[in-house]
Amino acid sequence: MNNAEETGKGIEGARDSEAGAAAEGLEEERQPKKRKPRKEQEIGMFKAQLEEKTKQAEENYDRFLRAQAELENYKKRVEREKTGLVKYGNEELIKAILPVMDNLERALDQAPGENPDGLMEGIKITRDQLLQVLEKFGVTLVAAVGVPFDPSKHQAMMQVESADHEPNTVVSELQKGYFLNDRLLRPAMVSVAQPPRQQEQGKDLPNQDEEK
Repeated sequence: MNNAEETGKGIEGARDSEAGAAAEGLEEERQPKKRKPRKEQEIGMFKAQLEEKTKQAEENYDRFLRAQAELENYKKRVEREKTGLVKYGNEELIKAILPVMDNLERALDQAPGENPDGLMEGIKITRDQLLQVLEKFGVTLVAAVGVPFDPSKHQAMMQVESADHEPNTVVSELQKGYFLNDRLLRPAMVSVAQPPRQQEQGKDLPNQDEEK
């Protein structure tokens, strides 16, 4: 084989090698890209799980705070109800006793000449003792006679003309009123003063001296 033939074969071999390399490169490009390594996939999965668990933990903590606030409100409400029960638990009993006081008051209002002195004294003692018992349970009388009429604790039963009292002043007490601590058990039934009619008419008449 002469030199020309060897040279030709070398060139053809080189061309074949280049063609083979080009074909392999083209085949690699056509193949899909390789997937990420397994460790990277696991890390991504763990990150997603961590985010989900963190979100759940935040939601659980928020629910815990709301539940704790509701529990505190419930405790306060129960404490208020308990205090009210202790403070006003005898309300119905005391209301039932009040008519007894009314009967004693009516008996004392009778003319002294119509009752023996001993009976009157006994009624007074009974009345005073009963008042003392009621006071121990927080019951007090509503101030009435001689004070300005107050619709929050007085119930006006009639109006009485009086020149001796300021208008809208309680003149007399028809039935006593009572408080239980700071709660009104029942208002006092009273009569209220109003100016005499002649006095009211006099206010409307013109002064003759002024006319002259």
